[in-house]
Amino acid sequence: MAKTTAMRLVELMVYREDVKNVLCCLGRLGEFQFQDDVLHSSQASDDGTHAKLNPELELFNRLQNARASLDLPDIDEFKGDVALPVESDLDDAEKLISAVEVLHERELELSGELKRVNEAYNETLAFAKLNVPASQLESLSFLTLRIGKIDPAHYDLIRNSLGDKAVVTKLGEDGSRILVACSKKMRFFVDGELEKVGFVKVEVPKDFMGVPEDALQKLKEEKEGKEKELEALEDERKNLATTHKEQLFRLLQSYSLGAQLTAVQNRLESTQFVYRITGWIPAYLVRDLMKEIDSITEGRTAFRDFMPSEVASVASGHEKVPVRLKHGKVVQNFERMIFSYGSPLYGTIDPTPFVALFFTLLFGIMFGDAGQGLVFFILGILMTHKKVKIGGWEKFNWIFICIGVSSMIMGLLTGEFFANESLLVPFGRFVTGLFGQPRDQILPMMPTGSKESITRMFLFFGFTVAVGFVINTLGLILNIINKFSLKRVGEALFGKTGISGAFFFWYVIAFALRLALFHHTPAIYDWILIGLSLLVTAFGEPLARLVDGHRPVLENGVFAAIIGAIVEIIEVVSSYLSNTLSFVRVGAFALAHAVLGYIIEKLTEVTPGVGKLLVAIVGNAIVIVLEGMIVAIQVVRLQYYEFFSKFFSETGREFKPFVLSYGALRKN
Repeated sequence: MAKTTAMRLVELMVYREDVKNVLCCLGRLGEFQFQDDVLHSSQASDDGTHAKLNPELELFNRLQNARASLDLPDIDEFKGDVALPVESDLDDAEKLISAVEVLHERELELSGELKRVNEAYNETLAFAKLNVPASQLESLSFLTLRIGKIDPAHYDLIRNSLGDKAVVTKLGEDGSRILVACSKKMRFFVDGELEKVGFVKVEVPKDFMGVPEDALQKLKEEKEGKEKELEALEDERKNLATTHKEQLFRLLQSYSLGAQLTAVQNRLESTQFVYRITGWIPAYLVRDLMKEIDSITEGRTAFRDFMPSEVASVASGHEKVPVRLKHGKVVQNFERMIFSYGSPLYGTIDPTPFVALFFTLLFGIMFGDAGQGLVFFILGILMTHKKVKIGGWEKFNWIFICIGVSSMIMGLLTGEFFANESLLVPFGRFVTGLFGQPRDQILPMMPTGSKESITRMFLFFGFTVAVGFVINTLGLILNIINKFSLKRVGEALFGKTGISGAFFFWYVIAFALRLALFHHTPAIYDWILIGLSLLVTAFGEPLARLVDGHRPVLENGVFAAIIGAIVEIIEVVSSYLSNTLSFVRVGAFALAHAVLGYIIEKLTEVTPGVGKLLVAIVGNAIVIVLEGMIVAIQVVRLQYYEFFSKFFSETGREFKPFVLSYGALRKN
């Protein structure tokens, strides 16, 4: 069984002129983790005290502003080989930024002028229809008039709210100016309603009698002139974006790279001439890295590597060796299930291949339908070829492929294809006919009420419990091997999930099978072995301390040890019982899936016409999405609580390498 990847701590002493090239090499390798979290502390400081020490970051941000001004979409990742910025890049960047800023300032200035001309034109146009002196309007004894500005979107709202209590008239074409007329007694109500919609009163000169036609024409011409100037600027901006797009993105990538390297460099230990870089790397890459750095720096870098046992902070327990798991494409997809629960300890067995196998197996048992499994399989294939994106789930493409295959296999056994039990009948009869009497399904799931059907259902539940026993057993074996590997002999021998606890679990299962299947009579030695293994497990902690040489053996006295042993007995019995019976849910979900398929099939049969197809599509879609999620959650739960709990008594430290990414600065 493979263990976690062997790691080495490397120490580099690098000259100042070489440090960025070395860091760039480490970042592109993507397999180097700084020993003391240099990467995270440098990223945290990018917006704070160290920003002034990172001119590349400042220029990158200015280039991003220029890109946004030119309305160009940002890129997601580095394209091709990206070089560190040189002196000529600084000149190019400043010229480009300056050109964009000048253009942007002209656009802002012209937009402001156009806005003012527009307001003047609309204001003038609004009162062009007011051909009665304002002084005469105010002299009306029975009428109250209100003239002012309003959001055109609120015009219908104010008309409806005032109803027949006032007359509302648009002044001008855009509806942003209105005249409201009402009786004197309704003026307070009208003023309140106008206030609700943001009405702004406009003062009209006493002798105002409308606007001369030539003044309106002049304002209109000025407005149209400003609009044409703004259109010309827009064309100029588009032309600048087209001609300088390649240069802008080249500079953005160069300065993104430079900013990230400078941020890390600012956090390294250094003297006036030399930088010290320490970090963890997989052991199989040490020699290649040494050659690469020697080539980059022409042999000017001092390089040392250490075994984890040679690192003082690791030996003292102050630092954990980061854990890296190395797998192929398929198993790698399941790694996040491990790390979402916790990282294995360094030097222990890598559980990912078992997780991949058990997840695929359990999902297929609970979600057996050849057609619905085919949907998962096709989705996984499309995700692999980047034809489909579903909210980030495409990174789990191989998981979709695996569960699709397992669901299809189970569907062939149960005879279900998109909740239809008729389509696969020929296949079922052919296969079963090879071994005797032909049947419609190889493994019928729906109970029919017959004795044979009930027996078959209980046998299936027994099978799922047996699968659970295998999973629990493997978890115990992994834990025992891990404890011996970590030189925790006492825990390996006497722990609840050590040899004594495992012996109790295995013997009780064997004892129960003998009674149920072979009708054996319990013997005295059975009770002695069960009781002795349970007693040893109950006092596992003091026994482990005794074997491992920890003193005192009874940390809190005899009475506390006895109470602890009683509690431990209850916990051992209840946990092993629940861990085993918990897998009954696998059979229950498989049966529930068959029942749902049966319901969909019957609804399809009783639905007339084209409705049959609609019911089948909607029913299967609901099952694929909702039940698929529920089954996935149940499988994860079984792995977390029944499998992981056996050997995840302590978590390690996940390997998080330094990786150069264009989007890294955006994330901060």
